[in-house]
Amino acid sequence: MSNLSMQHIFKEGSDPAAPVLVLLHGTGGNEHDLLPLAEMLSPESSVLGVRGNVSENGMPRFFRRLAEGVFDEEDLVLRTKELNDFLDEAAREYGLQRDRMIAVGFSNGANIAASLLFHYENALWGAVLLHPMVPLRGKQLPDLTGVPVFIGAGKNDPLCSVSETEELESLLAGAGAEVQLYWDNQGHQLSKRELYAASDWLDNRF
Repeated sequence: MSNLSMQHIFKEGSDPAAPVLVLLHGTGGNEHDLLPLAEMLSPESSVLGVRGNVSENGMPRFFRRLAEGVFDEEDLVLRTKELNDFLDEAAREYGLQRDRMIAVGFSNGANIAASLLFHYENALWGAVLLHPMVPLRGKQLPDLTGVPVFIGAGKNDPLCSVSETEELESLLAGAGAEVQLYWDNQGHQLSKRELYAASDWLDNRF
């Protein structure tokens, strides 16, 4: 058992040249939730599944919220730094290339991944954001030139409106990220079509 600062699971991949997938679950999930997704997206990759350190009525999350869709921004900033520091630690602990980490996050996990992009220039090599929201407004983003980002969104998602998704796309693209936005007709859940699109994107970009 490691002494790292966040509960996690590490699985070594078969190809050291493949990107390292950092799996970030949704509210109430855990470090195991997205392992089948990682197997689908990049089966040769090393995988770091992370559990959020915040508990909301017993449900793990990556940062606190004040109400549905209303983030505790102070906690968000603190927890984003916590996750970024953890990725530094994990890279040292497991001999991973820190500059080859791609976040794969769903819902709350996608929001903390987006927050990493908003706060740290070299936090991620790329990101798969599945049903994310804008983590923080009124912030000057770092230079994200050339950072590939896939956003999977549902046109009927009650938590992430079409305008919210488009705003996030615009903010990331405005900072130089290369954003691909994929729409499906579902609500706040993953669809097979969306995941196949993310898998194709990953194959083509990395």
